[in-house]
Amino acid sequence: MKKHQKGIHHITAMAGDPRQNAEFYVNTLGLRMVKKSVNQDDPGTYHLFYGNASATPGSSLTFFPWPRAVNGKPGSGEAVAVSFSTPKESLEFWKNRFDKLSVPHEETFERFGLTVLPFEDPDGLSLELVFEDIEAHPAKDSNWKGTVAEEHAIKGFWGTTLSLTEEEPTARILEEVLGFSKTDSNEGGSLYTTDTPIGAKVFIQNTDPESGTNGRGIIHHVAFRAKDEEELEQLRRQIRELGLSPTQIIDRHWFKSVYYQTPGGVLFEMATEGPGYAVDEDPEHLGEKLILPPWLESRRDQIENRLPEIEV
Repeated sequence: MKKHQKGIHHITAMAGDPRQNAEFYVNTLGLRMVKKSVNQDDPGTYHLFYGNASATPGSSLTFFPWPRAVNGKPGSGEAVAVSFSTPKESLEFWKNRFDKLSVPHEETFERFGLTVLPFEDPDGLSLELVFEDIEAHPAKDSNWKGTVAEEHAIKGFWGTTLSLTEEEPTARILEEVLGFSKTDSNEGGSLYTTDTPIGAKVFIQNTDPESGTNGRGIIHHVAFRAKDEEELEQLRRQIRELGLSPTQIIDRHWFKSVYYQTPGGVLFEMATEGPGYAVDEDPEHLGEKLILPPWLESRRDQIENRLPEIEV
């Protein structure tokens, strides 16, 4: 029986204008809108989900867009960057695309033997393209075509960067609970890795204490993969045994979730693989219409009247 692969399930961040957010991630970066829904804790606002063509775990970047949100400032005790896995030979394509579309970016640099192109989204969220050999990535199983040709397209997450004043307490969670192993280090911090093709890396960046402010462009939480609800409950027990305070299992309709604050300050989630984004939509038509979880369906008219139309 094949062992369940660990790694990042999804990453959720804060944004401003939902239309601008969708325009950037779908039309500029070429990601797929895999779910257009609402914030289940604030149903008058969107929750937008982007991913690769197959909407696989390890590729889903999601946003809570609040048009009136102020710009945030990342600090210590937070996830501070989202890194995408991109084909090694596509560096010049992306540099030219960013220049043509006026996407702010910095010079490339090398990290752990790979070329990294840092850039920002319209809300100032720190993003990276990491150029690597991707033969091991899962095959596309959808006819969906994005704005970026498949040979240059983002395949999913490379990983994320956590900015921490102490590495060990969070490293213990990564290694003892979430299936990561320390595989490399440099003067800036340590790299933790799993064996999954996408969403396999967490870079713990060593930093001095620094206060941040919440707002657009800030990562809200990082979610990690659990096979099913049984394993999720097992992982929840392990987190409690480490002296932390996880939530009960919460039904998010597309997956079940548990949340907890890590000792370093980062909000972690653990999320089940299923039932997945296609549980309530045709896999070939994900993200084309507003989807509400069943317990909000009776409020559809009220919710739709409050949301701006998004067309991408």
